Amino acid sequence: MLASFAAWCLLGPQDVDFQARAKDWRHGAVVYQVFPDRFAPPADPAAVQAKLKRPQIFRDWEERPTAGRLLPDEGVYSHELEFWGGDLAGVASRLSYVKDVGADVLYLTPVFSAWTNHRYDSQDYRQIDPILGSQRAFDQLVTLSKTKGLKIVLDGVFNHMGKTASRFKDANSNPNSPYRNWFVFGDEFPDGYRAWFGVKNLPELNIEDPGVRHELWSGPNSVVPFWLKRGADGWRLDVAIELGPKYLGEIRKASHRAKPGSAVIGEISGYPNGWFDCLDGVFNFTPCRLVERSLNARITGGRVGKLFDQIVKDAGIENLLKTWLLVDNHDTPRLATTVPDPADRRIVQAVQFTYPGSPVVYYGSELGMTGDGDPSNRGPMRWDLATNENLDLAWIKKLTRWRKEFPSLRYGDFLTVETERLIAYSRQTEKLRESVIIVINPTNETVQETFATRLGRVLSWGEVRDLVTGESLRSVNGLLDVELPPKSVRLYFPVTDPINGATPYKRVP
Repeated sequence: MLASFAAWCLLGPQDVDFQARAKDWRHGAVVYQVFPDRFAPPADPAAVQAKLKRPQIFRDWEERPTAGRLLPDEGVYSHELEFWGGDLAGVASRLSYVKDVGADVLYLTPVFSAWTNHRYDSQDYRQIDPILGSQRAFDQLVTLSKTKGLKIVLDGVFNHMGKTASRFKDANSNPNSPYRNWFVFGDEFPDGYRAWFGVKNLPELNIEDPGVRHELWSGPNSVVPFWLKRGADGWRLDVAIELGPKYLGEIRKASHRAKPGSAVIGEISGYPNGWFDCLDGVFNFTPCRLVERSLNARITGGRVGKLFDQIVKDAGIENLLKTWLLVDNHDTPRLATTVPDPADRRIVQAVQFTYPGSPVVYYGSELGMTGDGDPSNRGPMRWDLATNENLDLAWIKKLTRWRKEFPSLRYGDFLTVETERLIAYSRQTEKLRESVIIVINPTNETVQETFATRLGRVLSWGEVRDLVTGESLRSVNGLLDVELPPKSVRLYFPVTDPINGATPYKRVP
């Protein structure tokens, strides 16, 4: 890793094959995460209600989820059995919105048959949950997604199933069941079987058993290749750390064999390195959490910049480009709750969309939806907020547009800029005009600083223009003198367009 980074320093970005990076859809893709039950209101609420079985209940779209009570027999909390009725047809009906936000990838939390609304308790990995629709509804969603240029990533929950799964019920009741070895039984477990974090509803799969692996990923028609062949483009692997490097590597090989170039992303939310020998990418919360701390004056901007650089060196740029960059999701409080100030929020999102990686937009967070953890962070989509007047939405659309206008923000290299109170770094390809210098003032004061651009092909007295405000500065002898107001962000790009038909950059790529 260090040797490859040193080679980059010696060779420079002009020697990197950026066109190869550009062809890989996994590099810097904008991911839109949908929780199917809560994304689009059902076309036929009565039909949804007819599919529910007590103690499952139906909720009106205008209601908001609240924490329920434990149901000991079911091993779940009552709010896990409350359904708003969203389905795959509803997701398909809103794909134009997803594309308009700027997404390249649609990531669906589990869609397979289950007992709960979140469906992390799979009953049958080969069956679409009847409340969500049918195999035909999935096929239609795939077809429509492809016409809009959207990839689809599914949620693979291969560490555990639901206790309502027929295979588990048979194994639990019959010591001679052919599925007995799919699970781990014993008196040392409170419920007689090993369950994820002791949750009664989530019996763990014994993936050491060859039969389990053959069904899930190693068999020629196992679950992983089955859905890739049906049109999915990748997998997000739930609680991936518990599957371990050996089996994660097997899943990745199976996925790439079934569909070359497919994505295998592990839900591993620690420091983003140490897993790229078995996964295409992981979850990277670290950069945005650092920025949040800088907004609260817990760490200086200059220190954040050094840590940004350290992450790139430790993980490697190629790995980071495929890694998912998150600020929130269905397991965390929403960004508008943890970062209620809009100016602060814009800074966090600016980092999410300009640091190396694939930014993930959790449905509704682009609208400023709030939620302080499960279940309030899984509220029904606030379509009433999806207006042209919504400043949160307008900011996200700007960020996704700039990623398309400046390819460096999608798959470019990363270069940190030495600062004191400000945060500054650049993204660059082999083309100077695609370079962007990101400068952030996380403090409550106006800050003036001088720093080196580290972009040697920018002409002295060359103009750089800010995408956010439209204002211009001059880079003099490789230095920028900036003055940023409190809690603000600037994205500077070199102005290389001809003036009166002439430009000194005419022979500079």
